Amino acid sequence: MSESDEMHLQPYREAAQHYGPGEPGFKAALWGSRETQVLRFDIILNMVDLSGSTVLDIGCGTGDFAQQLIEREIPFKQFIGIDAVEQVIHTARSRELPGCTFHKSNVLEELDTLQKHHADFAVLSGTLNTMSDPDAYRLVESAFEASAQGVIFNFLSDRPDPKWLERELGPARRFSTIGWLDWALSRSPRVHFTQDYLAGHDATILIRH
Repeated sequence: MSESDEMHLQPYREAAQHYGPGEPGFKAALWGSRETQVLRFDIILNMVDLSGSTVLDIGCGTGDFAQQLIEREIPFKQFIGIDAVEQVIHTARSRELPGCTFHKSNVLEELDTLQKHHADFAVLSGTLNTMSDPDAYRLVESAFEASAQGVIFNFLSDRPDPKWLERELGPARRFSTIGWLDWALSRSPRVHFTQDYLAGHDATILIRH
């Protein structure tokens, strides 16, 4: 494993060990609260209809997004979750969510394997938060190329309400919002962007083929 991979994964490994499989999934995924995790998932579902789709959740954690799809009665075709942390994949599998499979994979080292899942949409929620810019762009690019219809992802915006700028984020970091938008539009004109939630603390981008 490269030093870059180890650096971005270590906070998640430490959280999984600290909180354990019996604790709420949002803690192992480094979310501040269950409410903000649910909100981010709902923003994704407001932006893209996943009905009838094969969904690839990259950095799935304990399967909370899959659970939300089921609770919202979204009739997805198949849900495939992948994560590099063994403990959270074990917890996700133990939930026995219908129509869902979960796989341990370090995608930054195995980007070519994304193609084998034949996803309609790839989803990355919170997955980029501890990555470097090059790794994050490389992962989203691969997810976009591996998905028949597109990719949707969120990140911490560098253009939030000023009240957020004083908040300590470690181990997470902010990304250039303009940089992501420019990059997305260079891949496709079919881009949907929003950060009108959480006072701009977070942003979400959908890129369609």
